[in-house]
Amino acid sequence: MSFLGIGNKRFVVFGLANKKSVACAIGRGLAEEGAEVIHVVRSAEREKNVRKLFPDSPVFLCDVEEEKNIIRVRDQIARAIGADRGNRIDGIVHSIAFANYTDGMKPFHATRKDDFLQAVNVSCFSLISIANHFKELLAEDGSVVTISISTTRMAAENYGYMAPIKAALDSSLCFLAKSFSEFSRVRFNAVAPGLLKTSASAGIPGYVDSYLFAEKATLRKKALTTQEAADTAVFLLSARASGINCQTLVVDAGMEVNYFDREIVKKTVG
Repeated sequence: MSFLGIGNKRFVVFGLANKKSVACAIGRGLAEEGAEVIHVVRSAEREKNVRKLFPDSPVFLCDVEEEKNIIRVRDQIARAIGADRGNRIDGIVHSIAFANYTDGMKPFHATRKDDFLQAVNVSCFSLISIANHFKELLAEDGSVVTISISTTRMAAENYGYMAPIKAALDSSLCFLAKSFSEFSRVRFNAVAPGLLKTSASAGIPGYVDSYLFAEKATLRKKALTTQEAADTAVFLLSARASGINCQTLVVDAGMEVNYFDREIVKKTVG
């Protein structure tokens, strides 16, 4: 029997875009442990990607920017799993984020209101909405895991206004866990990886340079892998993490303690 004990458990994974996605690595990790994985993606193109990557997994479409879509996909999944017969889902993965960088990177004080509010809606409020509308489908001791970032206190210029939004996402965990504790033992946690090599991150201006710096700043001098972040999420979804709630677990290979690394300092001051 697997240590994690998630064989035959059922999980819904929101947010897979392609094979490089954190959501893809999480789905793969769950499937390898014998879990049933249900994918929810934003577009028909992504649906095709999922069907190639996970031919045995059900796939549903949902653009979380509109709350009615979350309600619709909830109903579709409820019918698919037989919720009327008492079947439930054991966990939800929220791996969704969006920021509009089409006009290039602006100083933070020049952030456009509509861009900021759209990013809050898609990247943060969607977790609250999914939790609310899926609450009747979740097992009493289910687990909800979202994907954050390793720090929201570092003013990385090329991450723009997303860090404050991720801070709101992190804060939402405790309020969700508290409100759910009135009727369940559902846990809410976040995995906060350092910089990853994903297709989404590649679209952020200047990200590659930051990624290369992060690799030098890790204690092991080797970049964090998407699978390492995903493995932490899979653990948090399992009953082995039953004592962890309202936490944001940083997965950065020790980067946060190593900014004054000798090699980095020497190259900087010459």
